[in-house]
Amino acid sequence: MEAQPTQTPVAKLATGIEGFDLIAQGGLPEGRTTLVAGTAGSAKTVFAAQFLAEGIVRQKEPGVFVTFEEPPADIRRNMLSMAWNIAQWEKEGRWAFVDASPMPGLEQIEAGDFDLGALLARIEHAIHKVAAKRVSIDSLGAVFSQFTNSSMVREELRRLGAALRGMGVTVVMTAERTQEYGEIARFGVEEFVADNVVILRNVLEDEKRRRTVEILKFRGTTHQKGEYPFTVLPDSGIVVIPLSAIELKQRSSDRRVSSGNSELDRLCGGGFFQDSLILVSGATGCGKTLMTAEFIAASISQGERCLLFAYEESREQLFRNARGWGYDFRKFEQEGLLRVVCAYPETAGLEDHLIRIKSEIDAFKPRRMAVDSVSALERVSTSRGFREFIISLASFVKQQEIPGLFTATTANLMGGPSITESHFSSITDTIILLRYVEMLGEMRRGVTVLKMRGSMHEKDIREFTIDDKGMHIGKPFRNIIGILTGRPEFISTGEMERVGRLFKD
Repeated sequence: MEAQPTQTPVAKLATGIEGFDLIAQGGLPEGRTTLVAGTAGSAKTVFAAQFLAEGIVRQKEPGVFVTFEEPPADIRRNMLSMAWNIAQWEKEGRWAFVDASPMPGLEQIEAGDFDLGALLARIEHAIHKVAAKRVSIDSLGAVFSQFTNSSMVREELRRLGAALRGMGVTVVMTAERTQEYGEIARFGVEEFVADNVVILRNVLEDEKRRRTVEILKFRGTTHQKGEYPFTVLPDSGIVVIPLSAIELKQRSSDRRVSSGNSELDRLCGGGFFQDSLILVSGATGCGKTLMTAEFIAASISQGERCLLFAYEESREQLFRNARGWGYDFRKFEQEGLLRVVCAYPETAGLEDHLIRIKSEIDAFKPRRMAVDSVSALERVSTSRGFREFIISLASFVKQQEIPGLFTATTANLMGGPSITESHFSSITDTIILLRYVEMLGEMRRGVTVLKMRGSMHEKDIREFTIDDKGMHIGKPFRNIIGILTGRPEFISTGEMERVGRLFKD
């Protein structure tokens, strides 16, 4: 029997772009050409530059940047905001430019056959000069836009890719798209001559921008499918948020921690679990921030650090409210037991907020964290983007094995579900509902534990009051139905007994 030739799998080169290598299952196929296509503002040039920068910083791999659009001086200056000192790398022989950008005022016309020979010679010289392992070309559209013959463009692109492959480098080529969904690139042939295709999108939906990355194809190897959100941050560059990397591997603890309110602990069967996610849902002014303050104070009373993210109130408002209930947040901060991060949702995109939350948790290492309120972040995202944010945030907090409390504001004063509640309810361990109850012309408040995963809990809807000592949970409401739906109504004692017998039977 004739022996079959052995084949080695396609090796991958880690890009170093945070999150991207996870969805690429290791990075870009090594020694091959990857087309990165996107519309204006989708971060193509950043991707190309970051591919080289991360190679220099992480892998000690020199790179060559071929620019057809911006002159090297502009790229050096623009990328300083990412903390990439390209000029220094050039002096050290780790970065080289091949400048093919147009001269100012020079009119480009098509004349005769187009030949890449001279350009390839310059690229090859730069590769040998710095011993480059990575090459970025930005962008194909700029060099081929003046040529109308698509067959010529395709042939020259094929020649370019073959020549670079022969030089043993891994290549990223950028190309401009005219629309977010449709043809991959401007000429309609670029994707056929590249080994791999990555698409960057910057979609405007409901007056909100949302950037995503999709790996359309990797020739001869695997990758994650679908679109993944990403953002561009100062000092970091592109950061991809890969939902596919979320794994259900976190441990589960039987240890209980106090909510900060002894009666609420009894409602929950003895307090919250150490690694639980708690959603507190209710209308504005019904006690969510107070419950958050009690939750924080319970941690600090044990000498444990707590981290609070506030998206609706300023620090001074929070500190004033906490003082009214007997908690000195300013003192807690001075003692290093509390860190408060306040920001309006509109100051950044949802992905930016998520990355900041993760960074603050990694740096402060709290034993508890709270977000008041997470529903405020709905304003800066689409429904899909918000759902992905919730899943990513919940997964990250779970991995820390600390209790996380999240408040959500219902749209209706008397209750009803919110968008946050619908996205969050299936992945939280505990859901506490706070509701207003109208009784005989008076507004009162009610609290109930709707869900307590892994534990028995009380099912009653209890009345509670708020004063300068905090929250006081009293007796259950009787002879009232419809509280959770926002339509409370009285029923007689006889009717209550009749309904009770029906359930008993």
